[in-house]
Amino acid sequence: MMQFTHAAVTAPPLHPNGAHGLGLGLFLDVGAPRARPWPAGGFASTPPPLQTSSKISLGNLNSAGCMEQLLVHCANAIEANDATLTQQILWVLNNIAPADGDSNQRLTAAFLCALVTRASRTGACKAVTAAVAAAVESAALHVHRFTAVELASFVDLTPWHRFGYMAANAAILDAVEGFPVVHVVDLSTTHCMQIPTLIDMLASRAEGPPILRLTVADVASCSSAPPPVLDMSYDELGAKLVNFARSRNVSMDFRVVPTSPVDAFSSLVDQLRVQQLVLDGTEALVFNCHMLLHTVPDETAGSVSLAQSVSLRTMLLKSLRALEPALVVVAEEDADFTAGDVVGRLRAAFNFMWIPYDAVDTFLPKGSEQRRWYEAEVGWKVENVLAQEGVDRVERQEDRTRWGQRMRGAGFRPVAFGEEAAGEVRTMLNEHAAGWGMKREDDDLMLTWKGHNVVFASAWAPS
Repeated sequence: MMQFTHAAVTAPPLHPNGAHGLGLGLFLDVGAPRARPWPAGGFASTPPPLQTSSKISLGNLNSAGCMEQLLVHCANAIEANDATLTQQILWVLNNIAPADGDSNQRLTAAFLCALVTRASRTGACKAVTAAVAAAVESAALHVHRFTAVELASFVDLTPWHRFGYMAANAAILDAVEGFPVVHVVDLSTTHCMQIPTLIDMLASRAEGPPILRLTVADVASCSSAPPPVLDMSYDELGAKLVNFARSRNVSMDFRVVPTSPVDAFSSLVDQLRVQQLVLDGTEALVFNCHMLLHTVPDETAGSVSLAQSVSLRTMLLKSLRALEPALVVVAEEDADFTAGDVVGRLRAAFNFMWIPYDAVDTFLPKGSEQRRWYEAEVGWKVENVLAQEGVDRVERQEDRTRWGQRMRGAGFRPVAFGEEAAGEVRTMLNEHAAGWGMKREDDDLMLTWKGHNVVFASAWAPS
């Protein structure tokens, strides 16, 4: 068991020119007095004098457990506005977690960037922040703006989204059987990438294709809209989808509604409520909720315009139930990032977000452009979980059990996925690297990576 003690501290060499780490130039002094003022000259060129005999046991520096422990110490130091300790731990993290290292090191580097960003936004440890902000900015991975073709190819790289697409489409096809008109309300983050496959399935329906109405929730104008980012307008995207549907002999109406998760998509729900008044019972209404419900503020965020006791998530689900949909499909990551304290969120996120960093090593080569795009999106999520608060923190995942409780409480009953749907998902997973798997959890389907839960898909009908 390796320990850091004051008698043994020697500063290891910094990564040159930030080529491997962030190049922050920070120094270690784990047990230095906590209240010591920040030196006026900025970072010292040699480690500061060691004054006490206290120590932190960290074990193997390259282990995930050690890195998580250091990140927790760093987060606590930032929250306590302890510039000295923050500087020391950042120095260690910078040297053991190069941004181009193995999956654990890249994960830790993303958390390091997020913590520095949090410090700069909260005003904590200003001297540290001023000295490292430029290095963090230069090391940050910037979110790519995808063309529709790029995004379609990108989501095919991994089952992270495809799993939910396939499970949802199979459930939707069963639920709308016999209906001449199908109205899909797409609440998703991936800009209708699921819809072409659904069109193909509806086109081959035994009783003939229905008229398809597609309503898309456009949240791109929100300041904290999650990636991926589409580099084209929804008008252009809609025209492409309508043409594709026409080529499959499906008559399609495409509509976009600017809306926001901040108020539980109230503008979208209001429009749908008005439309429902003139329906004659021939239309099947379906809500396809793919990785977007968790961006509605939960109870830990409070409410923008309502009383603090009102749950926006509960309000949204009850609003959907009042519209009498044929089906609601929910696909979300099976994680819980709702802790009110940053350390709780850090631990939860660190013990879930290792999965995309570990998985990417199996399907994208180091240094590839697509890998940079992929890890930039993961880094965005990490930063949002740690550095943002209030309604700007949109990454508020809840686990499968909690979403199930919410759906039942809103008046829905679970709908089990058929064996045919499960078989199609398994076939899709065989196209990807070994390590991906699927299992059933009650009526739901669960995507796994090396046995760890990743994404769940659930289907619900009014009870």
